[in-house]
Amino acid sequence: MATGIEAMVDLRAMTVDDLPAAHALSSEQKWPHRIEDWDMLLSLGFGYVAERDGDVIGTAMAWLYGTDAATLGMVIVSPAAQGMGLGRRLMEKVMADLGDRTILLNATDEGAPLYRKLGFESIGPVYQHQGAAFAVPVAELIPDERVRPLGAKDMPTLHALARRASGMNRDALLDALVPGAQGVVLTRSNEPVGFALFRRFGRGYVVGPTVAPDTGGAKALISHWLGSNNGIFCRLDVPEESALCSWLDELGLPCVGRVMRMVRGPLPQTDPSIKIFSLTTQALG
Repeated sequence: MATGIEAMVDLRAMTVDDLPAAHALSSEQKWPHRIEDWDMLLSLGFGYVAERDGDVIGTAMAWLYGTDAATLGMVIVSPAAQGMGLGRRLMEKVMADLGDRTILLNATDEGAPLYRKLGFESIGPVYQHQGAAFAVPVAELIPDERVRPLGAKDMPTLHALARRASGMNRDALLDALVPGAQGVVLTRSNEPVGFALFRRFGRGYVVGPTVAPDTGGAKALISHWLGSNNGIFCRLDVPEESALCSWLDELGLPCVGRVMRMVRGPLPQTDPSIKIFSLTTQALG
């Protein structure tokens, strides 16, 4: 039970009216999210704010994927309010709504100890690469391989590829992202085997999600976006097993940060023949 100063802090559902204050919190942490990015995140999921004397001093959010999985993120507590247990209270509030779902998140070094106490286990790092590439070599495609524009009839294919790669139902997420993004599809022998989206986020653009059968396919998809947007600030969040880090460094997108993927509950069952090579965002996975 909250006592003392903690009892003076109310937790309530996040609304669109809270977005300017939430944006101010993330800016205070030097996170790159625009208020438009916050708006998108809230439209796709739900969250809670910690409020004291009318001021929002903390946030936490979650996004549902089907009936058995979710991601959790945007856990922020104002520096002036840290040390009061607000991070734990916000996490527990969100987790109570998620019930028995498997929960995945990407943890900063500062947040990881709390998440471990709440039952999360580490499953591997994600590296944040960003910058402006000015000389991207043309991707070396294998025979019968092609990168083509995303078409209106491709959505069922994207849904299926994302489900296989993530082990989760991410149909609603893709349905929301695609209208505001550009997309390409990787085909082999005319069969779609991967895709990558390119859209506004933070300081510039994000390439993600990128789903492909192998590193070569992922490089073909990512090279398309970096090569056709020379000199434009781009970001990719790539799992360690993507084997893309040194390649991105060489292209002029150095690693500027790292988070740890963590899970509470059984890992979603994925198809080993296809993988996620860059995330949608660290919050959405």
